[in-house]
Amino acid sequence: MRLALAALCLLATTMPANADDGPKVGEWYSLFNGKNLDGWTPKIRHHKLGENYKNTFRVEDGVMKVGYEGYDKFNETFGHIFYNTPFSHYRLRLEYRFVGEQCEGGPGWAIRNSGIMIHGEDPKLMDIDQDFPASIEVQLLGGGPTGKRTTGNLCTPYTHVVMDGKLLKRHCTSSTSKTYRGEQWVTAEVEAHGDGEIKHFINGEEVLSYSKPQLDEGEAHSKMLAEKAGQVMLTGGTISLQSESHPCEFRKIEIMLLKE
Repeated sequence: MRLALAALCLLATTMPANADDGPKVGEWYSLFNGKNLDGWTPKIRHHKLGENYKNTFRVEDGVMKVGYEGYDKFNETFGHIFYNTPFSHYRLRLEYRFVGEQCEGGPGWAIRNSGIMIHGEDPKLMDIDQDFPASIEVQLLGGGPTGKRTTGNLCTPYTHVVMDGKLLKRHCTSSTSKTYRGEQWVTAEVEAHGDGEIKHFINGEEVLSYSKPQLDEGEAHSKMLAEKAGQVMLTGGTISLQSESHPCEFRKIEIMLLKE
């Protein structure tokens, strides 16, 4: 494992959710056991690492649920639940869906909005009031009753990527996916090759690709991470799932390691 990945992801020694040897090259491996949150750690804004504020993340009927029944208002309490082992070269796939209504006080842009954060920082390095980890976000969106709204998009909190040979500095980029409405399950998949090419797939169709994920040294937090890692390029990192104010569910969270 390269220095940059090890420096950003100090949780690598934590055992995976399955009581076995962990993921292997070329074989699908479940990161979520369908019973509890073993192998995962929440980090919710304004709260300490490991504190599952208001039971935001829970497991019911074999599904990882993100819910806000205990909240009075959302108050920008953005959260993430981190898998405790970082990865570099892999395919990740899961099924997600949006359910119910947005938590009161959630921002308008967060309606039917969640995400998979990859190549992320170690949550131990996050400030207690930090909203998002430095990472590459595979943005998951649900469509409204009418109109087009793509999913499997790209967002870059504290980071940049290269697309079409140019450094991409805008925060979010839309994919070419279809619009998925209602409470249907959608399959999202990511193929990551370290600091090389990254591809997004929705229901088996490639919808976006880019390369050279890297820290944005214009941000003080990213600059600190780059100094710890000894470089700006992101060769890998943590995987986390978001809580952004709209209830959502995840299931069949699996990973396949790829040869470097």
